[in-house]
Amino acid sequence: MEMIYQGLRVSYIEEGQGPLVVLFHGWGANKELFQAIIRTLAVQYRVAAPDTPGFGQSQEPPQAWSLEEYCAFSNAFIEHVAGPEDGEVILAGHSHGGRTLIRLVGSGMLKLPVRKLILIDSAGIVHEKTPEQLRRIRRYKRGKKLLSLPPVKALFPHALEKFQSRSGSADYRMASPVMRQSMVKVVNEDVREYLPRIQAETLLVWGDQDRDTPLEDGRLMEQQIPGSGLAVLAGAGHFSFLDRQYQFLAVLRSFLEIQ
Repeated sequence: MEMIYQGLRVSYIEEGQGPLVVLFHGWGANKELFQAIIRTLAVQYRVAAPDTPGFGQSQEPPQAWSLEEYCAFSNAFIEHVAGPEDGEVILAGHSHGGRTLIRLVGSGMLKLPVRKLILIDSAGIVHEKTPEQLRRIRRYKRGKKLLSLPPVKALFPHALEKFQSRSGSADYRMASPVMRQSMVKVVNEDVREYLPRIQAETLLVWGDQDRDTPLEDGRLMEQQIPGSGLAVLAGAGHFSFLDRQYQFLAVLRSFLEIQ
């Protein structure tokens, strides 16, 4: 299925009947990774999952988005798929999708009441950088400054782009210039101030081997979100819902009371 958001074509999946559940994927991922979750939920729920602009089959924004703009999109998508019979909604987000939902729900921006919230290996906690990380950042800034000089750009027109493509995480290296700028914006936005404002019943699911958003982030969120609970999946990494799919789906069925 498809919707238009600010002139961008947005691809999404919608399956099942019943109360509305909306799923948001993480950075560099797409809606297809939720197929097992969608099949499980569609037995009892109406499930919608978009490719966020810039990922999957959705068009890329013309300029870099901040977290506020990802929240605005998510809000618009929820309103797009919500029908008059949907008095409330269940939301789930993995990684960046979770970060977006924390701010969206915690800020009160969402018009539709949230019945339940599911955060999977969620991003959103910004940690103090280690000395090695600070050294890498300084080296990157020096290299970028040098390669941005007009004489250097004239002699080596593609050097800066190649330098940037070799720097940073795998997600950063594989991203387009616009999405790299977006990534820099969102990863530096800490959402912990919104955690205590979340009133929906919240399930946190984490892999104990997650290296991208460590388990300590999940424990912090459990402490800060009133009435939340944390399920830890042993041996799972950042994509815990794929690494331990059977266990994850069992937790999901229990939380959403799927028969």
